[in-house]
Amino acid sequence: MPFAYYDRLSASRQRVYRKSDAIARVELRDASALVPLARAVEPALATGEPRAAQAACQALVDALNAQLGTPPVRARVLARRPSDAGGELHGLYEPDNDGQVARVSVWMRTAARDDVVRFRTFLRTLVHEMCHHFDYELYGLPETFHTEGFYARESALVRELLGEPPAG
Repeated sequence: MPFAYYDRLSASRQRVYRKSDAIARVELRDASALVPLARAVEPALATGEPRAAQAACQALVDALNAQLGTPPVRARVLARRPSDAGGELHGLYEPDNDGQVARVSVWMRTAARDDVVRFRTFLRTLVHEMCHHFDYELYGLPETFHTEGFYARESALVRELLGEPPAG
């Protein structure tokens, strides 16, 4: 069932939405090889140092792109989440416009209390932003939408990266 904003999309954008919604998971060649890289993000994040977390995230992002044959992404880990009256920004995907390497930015500290974000939340945010990259580069979608399929891909990929069984 499409999200409410679907009805406001043009017919061509609705087709892209439906195509995205139909993809339930990212097919990895060897998810088990990525588990140690995903798990390595946790202690790096716990240091509270963006550089340590960024190095671990970059290793994971590089391995994901290598398995999927997608173009490179520069991972950036920034300190405190930006916020305004609308809430906090957790992550941001910037495609490879004008020949630049695509970029994924994630913030490692909450806006209100400056606490280090919990590992699973942080990993989910990184994976969420990478799913936008996969929409463009793996699935060839001209646009990336938050669909039920998108969130299913995100959730399944997080579980695989953590070595957890698929959702029942």
